[in-house]
Amino acid sequence: MKSAVPFPLSFEFFPPKTPEGAEKLRLVRQQLYVLKPEFCSVTFGAGGSTQEGTFNTVREILAEGASAASHFSCIGATRATVREQLTTLKTMGVKRLVALRGDLPSGYGGGGEFQYASDLVAFIRAETGDDFHIEVAAYPEIHPQAKSASSDLQAFASKVNAGANSAITQYFYNSDAYFRFLEDTDALGLGIPVVPGIMPITSSTQLMRFSDACGAEIPRWIRLRLQGYGDDTASIKAFGLDVVTDLCEQLRAGGAPGLHFYSMNQSAATIEICSRLA
Repeated sequence: MKSAVPFPLSFEFFPPKTPEGAEKLRLVRQQLYVLKPEFCSVTFGAGGSTQEGTFNTVREILAEGASAASHFSCIGATRATVREQLTTLKTMGVKRLVALRGDLPSGYGGGGEFQYASDLVAFIRAETGDDFHIEVAAYPEIHPQAKSASSDLQAFASKVNAGANSAITQYFYNSDAYFRFLEDTDALGLGIPVVPGIMPITSSTQLMRFSDACGAEIPRWIRLRLQGYGDDTASIKAFGLDVVTDLCEQLRAGGAPGLHFYSMNQSAATIEICSRLA
């Protein structure tokens, strides 16, 4: 598909937990398909806890005529289970994977047979050759569990060297962090596209909660402005649209190869931002 805006777009969804949520997501997808995304990705819960929901949502996206990428977490996985899941995805017609280490489920004690995402990427390549386009995660503001910036960069390099085709970043609101990350990866000769992940701002409390959990930085001026709006949701959404549109314009002007929107199973903010960028 050729994007309705003049650069590649992709969208992330999470598997709905209820029939009502599934029906709502079908409508959201139809609204976002108008933007002609390159692909739509579907997340995978901690320890693979949403695997059935993930695969079901991927099947629906494929049936709707869009390209679907399944997230693939290796925490708690064995080579046998990963091999079985890869066979299932290949049979479904999936061509793209987002390979992640993943989060440990609450109270989970074991780590399975894969310690790092690079181990998973290497295994997928060994098992399936070039059958899948493999996306990996990138952290311009450094992974919250990394010992240092240099060790985080080396972890990223390990994933690239294991066979990753491209990367999607954690969301951020400081474009300098993204461009510095590209400089660092270029210096190491890691020549894969790194697509910035974009999180629309629609709720102050939700954004603060997510960012505290994943280590994404909210610049002080943005945080204070959001706090100043209190419960004024209309002002929060209007401010969020301006901030994120400006961020996307900076990224595009700097040569970002595309934009990957964390949709949160919503469509309005993403559609509005993309219409401003068109």
